[in-house]
Amino acid sequence: MNGLTTANAPHSSVVIPHFIFAGLCFMALSILIVLNSTSLLEAYFNTKIIAITHMAVLGWASMIVFGALYQLIPVVFETSLYSEKLAKITFWISAVSILFLTYAFWDGAFSMLLVYASSFMFLSLFLFILNIALSYRASVIKNISSKFIIASIFWLAITELVGTLIAFNFKFNFLSEIHLHYLKIHASLGLVGWFLLLIIGVGSTLIPMFLISHKLNEKKLVVSFFLINTGLLGLIVNWFIFSNTNFTFIFWGLIVMGVVSFVSFIYDSYKKRLRKKLDVGMRYTMLAIASILLPIVTSLVLLLVFNIEYELLFRVTTFYGFSIIFGFITTMILGQTYKTLPFIVWLDKYKDLVGKTKTPLPRELYSEQIATIQFYFYVGCIVSLSIGLIFNNYIAIKIGSLSLLIVAVLYNVNVFKIIFHKVKKREND
Repeated sequence: MNGLTTANAPHSSVVIPHFIFAGLCFMALSILIVLNSTSLLEAYFNTKIIAITHMAVLGWASMIVFGALYQLIPVVFETSLYSEKLAKITFWISAVSILFLTYAFWDGAFSMLLVYASSFMFLSLFLFILNIALSYRASVIKNISSKFIIASIFWLAITELVGTLIAFNFKFNFLSEIHLHYLKIHASLGLVGWFLLLIIGVGSTLIPMFLISHKLNEKKLVVSFFLINTGLLGLIVNWFIFSNTNFTFIFWGLIVMGVVSFVSFIYDSYKKRLRKKLDVGMRYTMLAIASILLPIVTSLVLLLVFNIEYELLFRVTTFYGFSIIFGFITTMILGQTYKTLPFIVWLDKYKDLVGKTKTPLPRELYSEQIATIQFYFYVGCIVSLSIGLIFNNYIAIKIGSLSLLIVAVLYNVNVFKIIFHKVKKREND
């Protein structure tokens, strides 16, 4: 954890609001899924699923990633965040935009509210990208982890541009293809270009740190970087210009090989770890790494099976998105919350007391028991929702959605327990 300690770290008021808002969005997301479980078995482009998806990727995943990244920039870039004030402004614009954007999709308000909400969302993401890019420019050391992060925000910019064009097209109808064509590009850019590359960039720094692993082969990360970016660029060009199935297979294969190279790096880190016992945060993290297999296999099915009936195609496509958002991204976030947030709060509250009094350990700021119960409910949620989506089983969907709600409640209990921790001073012996 000492690797997170740096004089360049931003003030906690920059970071913590992101965790609070994201936690509440996770709760709202879970409630929406419980109340609309049947929507998960319908076409993946219905308004309810689109609203739930945007609440998941923007309100929950992206918002917490923004906060965590502000804290990690000094660690990965070895420089301070360019502007803390800009980060705070970005937070409020993002928070308001996310709520209105989700409501616009939920209510089907495509002609007016969606245009305004997406415009403000575009502005907030532009400000975020600008802040990160200017921080990177001030960095002296440009390591492979920082390159992953910069590449991810580049793809985030393209993702948001495509998303904004889709939103405006609902009102002005100027795009040549149907919305689903651009929605596929928008989703792929966001899930692979933004989230996957960012998680690899941050994970390649944090996971070895938390496992206490040394002498790792970073060439695997370099290979992963070039394969994933080349594959993603090739897919986008192919989808916009050629629409050639053979090209799709080739570029999909490059992305998969890049992911495998990253997983191999993490596996080496796991084998060489000095910290043998995994706490709940690292159990989540290792589960997330293993879960990468789900979207890879699902995407292969979608590519290979041409004569699939529409109803099954909808379910498989929904499961593909679910396997990335909940199987991989959310699992990773849940784990890393317990590794980063306690230390952020601990550093803010106890940094001036170190050496003067006995201080609690960062992990003592939350309930390990609650976190462990949350972990098992989450595993049950993933299994149950997977069965429900694959076999069109409403009961399994309902059980999984209720389990997710329990996970969200337990997660928020621990997050607020950490954030509102009261300083405990104990005299040294």
